[in-house]
Formats: sequence, structure tokens, C-alpha cells
Amino acid sequence: MSLHCKQKEIYKHEPPWTVYAMNWCVRPDKRFRLALGGYVEEYNNKMQIVCLEEESLEFICPCRNTFDHLYPTTKIMWIPDSKGVYLDLLATSGDYLRIWGISDTETRLECLLNNNKNSDFCAPFTSFDWNEVDPNLLGTSSIDTTCIIVGLETGQVLSKVNLVSRQVKTQLIAHDKEVYGIAFSHAGGGRDMFASVGADGSVRMFDQRHLEHSAIIYEDPQHHPLLHLCWNKQDPNYLATMAMDVMEVVILDVHVPCTPVARLNNHWACVNGFAWAPHSSCHICTAAEDHQALIWDIQQMPRAIKDPILACTAEEINNVQWASTQPDWIAIGYNNCLEILRV
Repeated sequence: MSLHCKQKEIYKHEPPWTVYAMNWCVRPDKRFRLALGGYVEEYNNKMQIVCLEEESLEFICPCRNTFDHLYPTTKIMWIPDSKGVYLDLLATSGDYLRIWGISDTETRLECLLNNNKNSDFCAPFTSFDWNEVDPNLLGTSSIDTTCIIVGLETGQVLSKVNLVSRQVKTQLIAHDKEVYGIAFSHAGGGRDMFASVGADGSVRMFDQRHLEHSAIIYEDPQHHPLLHLCWNKQDPNYLATMAMDVMEVVILDVHVPCTPVARLNNHWACVNGFAWAPHSSCHICTAAEDHQALIWDIQQMPRAIKDPILACTAEEINNVQWASTQPDWIAIGYNNCLEILRV
């Protein structure tokens, strides 16, 4: 089934540059707000914050919500604040980790993190994750083989001082080569456990309380670099990852290390991204260069998952995000276009 048959369930926004990174806001009063990061080869990349007006059903982007971001954003994430009690913050990774304060009148850079405290030189950040249990914690990954756990003082909405400070709590050598992704686990309370993936082709688990040890829970058989990982939103035993230039997404069970419990391989071109459903432990969306976003039901694991249950066709899709506060909505990015779809 193609989602393009539901014309009233698709809304489109076209910025003047390639949509590279994006993320849904999780605040309850900003249901249809997204942040977009562009990709151009010159050093004049842009960020946009757009919102779908529910009355007019049109995307709007006030001038103050388009701002410069020198290098392309490797990841964008809003503060995981589903109750709306913290300052309205947005984080981006690239050459630095930046924390932005968002208001009705301006977008302001609140904090800048360089991963090298002893030099102006910095190794670019490939990705990061914002801890959902403790929004004062972020974890970053970098091409210098390290992960950094950063502590913030975010303040609260009722505070009149919009101050954000940062402190590097931990920096550790996580992999033998570049680290391409990091994600906090929901296991054990969701604060201390995290996993990372990298160019050495491994998925590694860490506990902030015992950082002298790590566990390798998967290694790509061909030692392909692993580019992305994400934990199942409802079941902390499962995570998904994907390798560079490969046409499948691998599902792992941390209790059965080294052997995937499922391989989602109906794409016929390289996978560019995936997103777990926020409301279900058995649904995941994958997107690839074959112009397809596929939604899978994996509840039959460990039996083979042969076919997706839903497909969306677009141009070469480079990003997919599932709205955590609105599980009926998925966003995809391709070329200079953002589409949000009701599924």
C-alpha cells in the first residue's frame, strides 16, 4: 500500500536546500513543530524550525526561525521534555555540539561544546543522544574514537535566567576507530546505560557507573562500519543498527549477543535511516535510496520477517523520524523536501 493514495494525510515543506537532518519536537503544546538541518557543500548551511498550522494545514517558518549553522548538522534533537517544564532547547551536532534556546522572538546559541579542551582544534561530532530520564545529560560520539557524556544545567521554564552551562563529565575511548552513533538505553532506569557503534563494525554497551568495562554485543561479519543505532522505545532488550552501503537493518537482542534476531532486507538500495515506533515494541520504519520508507511488524521474531506491512514511496529518502508524541505521524526527508505522513 502506498501512502500517496491518502492525499489529505500528507503535508509538504520545501526549504531552499537539501534536507539532511531533522527531528520532531516533543513538547505537548508544539505538536507539529520540527527542526530541519540543511546540507550544502559551502560553509553556509542553515537550520529551520517549521510548524504545521492545524487550521490552515500549511507549514510556516518565521524569519527568526531560520538561522546559520556553519557545517551540516549530523543530528538534531529537541530536549526530551514531554511535559514542557524545561527551557525550550534544541541541540545540534557537527563541528561542535551546540545547544540553542528557542523563543517566540529569537533563536539564541546558549552553549558550545568542543571535544578538545586543550586546543581550538576539534574532531567533528558524528552524533549525540539526549537522555530522556535525565535531560541534564547528553552523550556525544566523535571521529576521534571517543564518546563524551556532558552535563547541563538546563534551568526550568519558571526561571527568569535562561542560563545553560555545560560540564564534561566523562570522555572515554569507545572504539578502535571512528564512533558514528551513541544512544542511551531505557534499561536499568534509563540513565546510565548507553551503546555506541563505529567504523570498527561493532556495537558496544557501556555503563556510566563502570566505564572501565564495555561489552561487545555485535560485530558486523564483513567488518563494515556501523553508522546508526537506536533502542526500541518500548522494550529495552532490542536495538537496531545498520552498516554502511548495506541494504538491510539488523535487529539485536542484548540477551542474545552477536546473533541478530531479525534482518529487514526488502530494500533494493542502501538504507539511510530508521526509526522505532514510539508506542509499539514491534514496529519500525526503515528508509533507503530505493525511494521507499517501509514499516515493519517484527512481533514474529525470531522467525524471519519477510515483508513490510506498509510502504511509502518518495524520492531518494535520506532521513526518517517517528513523532514520539503523535505515533500516527512519520516525517521523511528527501532532496529539498520534508513530508509528514499519517500512517
